[in-house]
Amino acid sequence: MTVQFGLIIVGDEILSGKRTDKHMPKVIELLGARGLALAYADYVGDNPDRITATLRRAFASGDVVFSCGGIGATPDDHTRQCAARALGRDLVLHPEAEALIRERMQDVAREQGVPYEPDRSDNRHRLNMGTFPVGARIIRNPYNKIPGFTCQEKEGGGVVHFVPGFPVMAWPMIENVLDEHYADHFNRTPQTEQSVVVYGAMEAALTPLMEHIEKSYEGVRVFSLPSVDHPQYGRHIELGVKGPAPLVPAAWHELKKGLHEFGAKLGPELVRNI
Repeated sequence: MTVQFGLIIVGDEILSGKRTDKHMPKVIELLGARGLALAYADYVGDNPDRITATLRRAFASGDVVFSCGGIGATPDDHTRQCAARALGRDLVLHPEAEALIRERMQDVAREQGVPYEPDRSDNRHRLNMGTFPVGARIIRNPYNKIPGFTCQEKEGGGVVHFVPGFPVMAWPMIENVLDEHYADHFNRTPQTEQSVVVYGAMEAALTPLMEHIEKSYEGVRVFSLPSVDHPQYGRHIELGVKGPAPLVPAAWHELKKGLHEFGAKLGPELVRNI
């Protein structure tokens, strides 16, 4: 079975433009290095109802989804609570998460040269970062030990891996999850893209050829990326095919043949292996 990977980015700071999302290009890179691909991404602000609805879709999807952001313990962090709502479960202090958070607090106290006071109000509050929906599994955080968590509503349903919004924490955690849980899916079906720059063409005129290729070669997809002001190629279309490596060459040959018959003016060809 082919696993579909999704991504959820949580935070008003992304939607307002105060921060630029770096997670999606990095996740695409991490997946691509393993022969995997990102199927979709959702962006959602710090609105509990919207976060809950987004997570309900993820849990119902049957996909593997990474959710970045909102798992802290400040008033604008809602992801843990929304995950519990989406699953219909209670939030509970995870014993392993509690141990890791207490270990982190002791490390900080030692670094600052002050005694560790477990009952101090701010230290008790920090334990909220370890309250996860019942049944959650932790994701270890190599940066500062404060864990993320993984939840699944039911066997065969979507699996959501929750990590912090900080890239320095999130990216190693995502990489570890991939290597630990999904290695059997790595490079299972190598993918190839082949495309060519088509100068001055209109997509509408090439659509019948594109439709013919997709109907004739099951499993291969045609893509068209138009540009009107490219600094090197000017107005052009990057037209190509992508899919499992063994299936692409025949579709690519027929696409090129159709473009020549059309009289298209062709530029550089590009190949991308995934």
